[in-house]
Amino acid sequence: MEKERKKIWIISGEESGDIYGARLICELRRISEGAEPEISVMGGRRMAETGAEVMVDATELGVVGFLEVMSIFFRIAGIFRMLVKKAAEDRPDCVVLIDYPGFNMRLAAKLHKLGIPVVWYISPQVWAWKKYRIKHLAEYCRKMLVIFPFEVDVYKGTGLDTEFVGHPLVEVVHARQNPEIKRDPNLVLLLPGSRSNEINRLFLPMLETAAMLHETHPELRFTVAAPRDTVYDRLKEIYEKFCEFRKNSPMPEITITYGETGLWMQKAATGLAASGTVTVECAIAGLPLAVVYKLNPITYHLAKLFIKIPYFTMVNLIADKKVYDEFLQGDVNPKTLTDAMEQILPGGKRREEVEKDIANVVAMLSGDKEEGIHIDASRRAAEAVLNTIR
Repeated sequence: MEKERKKIWIISGEESGDIYGARLICELRRISEGAEPEISVMGGRRMAETGAEVMVDATELGVVGFLEVMSIFFRIAGIFRMLVKKAAEDRPDCVVLIDYPGFNMRLAAKLHKLGIPVVWYISPQVWAWKKYRIKHLAEYCRKMLVIFPFEVDVYKGTGLDTEFVGHPLVEVVHARQNPEIKRDPNLVLLLPGSRSNEINRLFLPMLETAAMLHETHPELRFTVAAPRDTVYDRLKEIYEKFCEFRKNSPMPEITITYGETGLWMQKAATGLAASGTVTVECAIAGLPLAVVYKLNPITYHLAKLFIKIPYFTMVNLIADKKVYDEFLQGDVNPKTLTDAMEQILPGGKRREEVEKDIANVVAMLSGDKEEGIHIDASRRAAEAVLNTIR
């Protein structure tokens, strides 16, 4: 007699979660015994490409900041109500929540009331702010799967079953590496983010930095990597206005691309990136960076009241030291960024130190350094999900 297919939901609202969710789906199908699980998702292009049922297209839902969230509040609220109603009707065997804490915390509470097992994959950064949420996560979740080694201690003593599974980006990046590609010492990668508000605040200072670097390093060329075509279109628009403004000034060679970010991470020698998951991806790829971020001023001042961490770049938090130089708000200006970039260009005074430090970070994300164990994060996460169902 054929086994009944298990129903698994995977819920994510951000670009990075879409990447992790897609890999998780592939592993769930690969290691499932008997009938493959029936998988439904709230996610983006990558999860959709696995053939999972897409309940919600989350491509444009990953916004940061109070004002930004309010601009799509009613859309998110409608999605939330629909998912709760559908969960009560369909009764999935397990729901996997990937990061996206503002939405997923509330969904976890509703699912818990419905008696539906919740596995949280990619812990919310409760260690940075809103630590009171730790007790709620312990109440609502059956299992917590963390991707940073220090996060296991965050949940110690709460009773929440917590497991370090490794970072799924290690496999993603290593799988796409081409050993024949060599870094171009004169190529700089610009990564202005994937969200509209990030691009609008960060791309212009990046272009200004490229122009300033060009004055003293005319040999440098710059590539801008966009994750999707809509981002590409916005970047082109900003770049064309920048070129018009500087039409009487020398301009560096700048190429805007999309869909090839991983390739450029391997080709470029140096990068300038918006803070986010992409900084971890660059570290795994071995790319020295300077990291920037700008928030809405109101959001920034509110965040200062609650967030008490030494760094805002995840690579630095993992290493517990400054690996990548990071710049926030008013420090995101061409003079400051040019100085930082010159230090990490090939031959720069911080270059060798940064390369050594990012190698140490990758070792931490890959498993147990002392025992030399490499963890396949997506497989470990899939095993934990299936064990929860069983």
